[in-house]
Amino acid sequence: MGRVLGVDYGDKRIGLAISDELEIVATPLIVHTRQRAGDDVEVVLQLCKKWNVKKIVLGLPLNMDGSSGPAVEKVEKFARKLCENIDIEIEMWDERMSTMSAERVLIEGDMRRERRKKVIDKLAAQIILQNCLDAE
Repeated sequence: MGRVLGVDYGDKRIGLAISDELEIVATPLIVHTRQRAGDDVEVVLQLCKKWNVKKIVLGLPLNMDGSSGPAVEKVEKFARKLCENIDIEIEMWDERMSTMSAERVLIEGDMRRERRKKVIDKLAAQIILQNCLDAE
């Protein structure tokens, strides 16, 4: 058995979430502030080892009309770097609206803007991962 790691790859931060071993519930994990590509890959690799990850779900930031843009290219490049360094299945998952959903949850929870900035990415990763788990 293993877990599934959810990844919300952004320009400044990477939000990460982890599933339980039964792949039913996604839980926010950490927010990693982006550095060099190699460092970002290493953070994901270390989490995969620590949590016995068998699959990575990587959010794919499609445009609202379903087309690809520059953000998709960045995520695909990151996915290729992961594939070069790890032998774990990587699934791309449509993440449209995940950050907006996370923002709405945090606002409804009356969280202040400064605090929202610190947690929104890992909550978006949780939403991406939970949507994938629910679909399967």
